Amino acid sequence: MHGDGGRPAAPAGGTVAGATGDDIESRKREHIEIVLDRNVSAKGVTTGFEQYAFEHNALPELDLDEIDLSVEVFGHRLAAPFLISSMTGGTEAAREINLRLAEAAQELGLAMGVGSQRAALQSPAFEDSFQVRPVAPDILLFANLGAVQLNYGFGIDEARRAVDMIGADALFLHLNPLQEAVQKEGDRNWSGLLEKIETLVRALDVPVVAKEIGNGISAGVARKLEGAGVAAIDVAGAGGTSWSEVEAERHPDALARAVAHAFAGWGIPTSTALVETVEAVPALPVFASGGIRSGIDAAKALRLGAGLVGMAAPMLETGTRTAEAAAGQLRAAIRELRITMFCTGSRDLRALRKARLYQQGRECGR
Repeated sequence: MHGDGGRPAAPAGGTVAGATGDDIESRKREHIEIVLDRNVSAKGVTTGFEQYAFEHNALPELDLDEIDLSVEVFGHRLAAPFLISSMTGGTEAAREINLRLAEAAQELGLAMGVGSQRAALQSPAFEDSFQVRPVAPDILLFANLGAVQLNYGFGIDEARRAVDMIGADALFLHLNPLQEAVQKEGDRNWSGLLEKIETLVRALDVPVVAKEIGNGISAGVARKLEGAGVAAIDVAGAGGTSWSEVEAERHPDALARAVAHAFAGWGIPTSTALVETVEAVPALPVFASGGIRSGIDAAKALRLGAGLVGMAAPMLETGTRTAEAAAGQLRAAIRELRITMFCTGSRDLRALRKARLYQQGRECGR
């Protein structure tokens, strides 16, 4: 799924080294199975959205069916502000999941990101597990690479190949230091990455979005990323799936498992990361993901400044079944968002961002 650890680094300008395609394929299968079959949610930390509540409007003076959920992101008009967040690729099972999720995104007019494409860049046999354009020609589609791979032989050429491989409109550059630190194959050298991110961002012809994978982005890091020229930030905070828990389940060594489990509650809650990042980089679009499980959560995130809301784990299980199951999950979230907007008197997303919202009884600013 997200992390793709593997060593050693390739020399500058040389062939990308590290884990083989078969190693990464095996890891991708394990990630899918673990997320589906085991309790790898964050422990002792929540998204924080449960602390927020909208003021109910008993007289909304609106037609529920005419509420406008549409939003424009990177020149694409989405029917609703939902992103099927980056999850997987690099295995045959992942190919089927990605196709089903992409069909759902196409049907509903939503955005989608694929999982890290490192496996396909190293082994072209895996490319088709990421290619969803045949079933989703119109969606806003995000390619995906791990930022740390810029220290392990990847560069501008690989990023362009990732984008071109799937006909993507933008690139997610994911940040996952905790996962890499506890993963048995993890890449530990994160030195000097900011400068390399800036070089990559300036060279690519598509927007680059920096994203965490479940531990959050702080205000300070957001400002650094803004300075590096990223087009948006996905805070991907704590409160949903814990990737240290996922990696703990993979470890054969008891001590390594215990160390990984120790970080099950690590990270910035999604709502906190969102609020602080929106305040820190007000000119930059901010996406919210990490533990968002409903349209009500999504509405709170949008009210707090998110331009797009990502859902991952809730979509994975439906993606193993059918495209219609995935679409049904998304329809429920969209309807929940619509009803929330109705019951706050919000005819569109602009109005929702001005709805009265309370955090533990105190009204939030507008």
